[in-house]
Amino acid sequence: MHPRPLESRHLRHLGLQMAHIHPSSSRRSHFVRRRSPIAAACLLWCGWAAAQTDQTALPAITVKGQERPPASVTGFGQEPLARTPLQAQAWTLDDLKDRGATRLADVVGLDASISDAYNSQGYWDFLTVRGFVLDNRFNYRRDGLPINAETSIPLDNKSAIEILKGTSGIQAGTSAPGGLVNHVVKRPEGRTRTVELGWRSKATVGVAVDVGDRFGTDDRFGLRVNAAYEHLDAPLRSDTGHRRLLAVAGDWRIAPGTLLEAEIESSRRSQPSQPGFSLLGDRLPEPVNPRINLNNQSWTQPVVMDALTASVRLRQELSADWSVTAHYGTQRLDTDDRLAYPFGCSAVNQYDRYCADGSFDYYEYVSDNERRRTQAFDLHADGQVLWGGMRHRLTAGVLLTRYKARFQDGLNTWAGVGTVDGNTQVPQPSTPFFDANTNRTERSVEYYVRDAAQLAPGWQLWAGLRHTRLARESVRTSGDPRATDYTQSFTTPWLALGHEVAPGRLLYASWGEGAESDVVPNRARYTNRGQALGPLKSRQWELGYKSHAFEGLTWDVAYFDIRRPATSDVGTVCDDDTPGDSCTRRFDGHARHRGVELGAQLRQGPWTWGASAMWLHARREDSADPSLDGKRPVNVPRHAFKATADYRVPSVEGLRIGATLVHEGDRMVLPDNSVRIPSWTRYDLGLTWQQRRSGTVLTWRAGVENLTDKRAWRESPYQFGHVYLYPLAPRTFRVALQADL
Repeated sequence: MHPRPLESRHLRHLGLQMAHIHPSSSRRSHFVRRRSPIAAACLLWCGWAAAQTDQTALPAITVKGQERPPASVTGFGQEPLARTPLQAQAWTLDDLKDRGATRLADVVGLDASISDAYNSQGYWDFLTVRGFVLDNRFNYRRDGLPINAETSIPLDNKSAIEILKGTSGIQAGTSAPGGLVNHVVKRPEGRTRTVELGWRSKATVGVAVDVGDRFGTDDRFGLRVNAAYEHLDAPLRSDTGHRRLLAVAGDWRIAPGTLLEAEIESSRRSQPSQPGFSLLGDRLPEPVNPRINLNNQSWTQPVVMDALTASVRLRQELSADWSVTAHYGTQRLDTDDRLAYPFGCSAVNQYDRYCADGSFDYYEYVSDNERRRTQAFDLHADGQVLWGGMRHRLTAGVLLTRYKARFQDGLNTWAGVGTVDGNTQVPQPSTPFFDANTNRTERSVEYYVRDAAQLAPGWQLWAGLRHTRLARESVRTSGDPRATDYTQSFTTPWLALGHEVAPGRLLYASWGEGAESDVVPNRARYTNRGQALGPLKSRQWELGYKSHAFEGLTWDVAYFDIRRPATSDVGTVCDDDTPGDSCTRRFDGHARHRGVELGAQLRQGPWTWGASAMWLHARREDSADPSLDGKRPVNVPRHAFKATADYRVPSVEGLRIGATLVHEGDRMVLPDNSVRIPSWTRYDLGLTWQQRRSGTVLTWRAGVENLTDKRAWRESPYQFGHVYLYPLAPRTFRVALQADL
């Protein structure tokens, strides 16, 4: 993984240690008001949407409606999203292609509730949902099974990306509040013959193939193969690399009501990663040239991420109303994590930012042969039954998960002094400094039940209960073992009530809990060293309204309130082990995020309009340090507005022209809220043109992102006591040709 500068040459005296199971425990250390755009856009949209609800005006408009499809990540996948008591999004692969999305992080431009959480080139993706950073070890799923997302996950063999917004205890034993991400794998669907060529500036070129078919008696067998190769050369300098993918999915309809599915995916990505910029002394610098890469030393090595993932699933229908499913998945991640990274200013003993003159300390970090293994097995039954005069749709099951992370000592060596212009070269360190990593083993068993009950005409009750038992261990790779070992169990409930106030209009209220787990580092300074804290139970309630009553217009609004426990170190000496027993880690207030989400889509003749907005009031409350109370969390926008418009050109068959507006509010840079980066607005344009040529469908896609080449600080992650700033990507062009044969 990326360096832990807290153990580096200049910071060892701080004596900090990352808790091995804390949700923010990614060890990569180089993480990295204007209201007029959002106000004007919202006024325009809301006025237009309201006008459409006047039925006297509708006859003059030709529209086509389309209900939002189900999303399995909700746990009630059989129900369309418009009729479920929660907020979620699902984007098909074609949706993502049309918007130029090539990685998970690109969905931040499609929904206002989702934002960046330290998304650099050449590394894995981080998302913030409703102001909370999703944990890459616990908040990600693949066809519903837990996976580790501390890797680069290709999209070429995925049919959709689903994101659940809100406390995820109904679907996950432990997870950060905010939501879940589910990658849906492509499965055999009949005859598929697709080839795609793509180019993206500066010189990224790639090819992808998708081939599938059914064969055998009564088409009993299905097979689908996806392969892709891409040469990576983004506008960011000194960042060339490559990626590849080979994935195979098959199924066997053994008998009526019996379906066996299996798939395997192998991928590799090799590319140098992108460090962030930072404050220059006490000054927030102007946004820099986004093409500058501070990881441009002659001895820079790429981050290499190899992944092998496979699963097998058997579904057996027991009757017309009941079925049972057994689903096993395994994931193997091998990573070589390397970086020439800037960190702090030793010249003035200030390690949370760069020097006022634009210089910083360079470090060489190498952590080769990182191995992460995840295994998961889910067994559940689902069906419906008439009980107590009410019809129930029930799901009950058990999920077993095992995770192992094995590392070796990493190289973490001071190399010299660099500068933010990216022009300074420093020699590779001749005397390496090695630092210990932490090996982890985690096991969990989760028992769960979900029920959707029809109480009366127009009234429905949803309920869920998940009981989790977990065991976690950690030990250092060398030196002081600092081992921890604990077990824990807890139950997380979820409840929702919905009322269809009129056909196509759902009013709902929900309440639920999620859980995380923390352990005190086994270090001499702590009075409660090695003890488990928790479980840290977050709670959310939500009130929402969804409408798809008018043909061509769907919209929804939700108010949410999430409370997440916080922990902190309290004592006389919390940065040094020498005194011993001088500090206590304990619960310390909570983070409270309250907000309003709006979403709408309108189809009117050749036009399709979409918009989402979020206003977020996120604060720290009841802290032992009164100076923190009422402060906003860093790197979380106060508000966001995302809008799209597509126009089908009547005179040219198959031609669509699209535009996207992305606006995000200001973000705090420091925990004391003394520095913030301003809001920014980005515009994208795109074109999609489908042509039929002798039985072949050609789909041309072209676009330009950041049309005006806007310069801005996109995000401001604060990691391990250090400020990082990432610039908005420069104007980028793309073009692709897809042939469906």
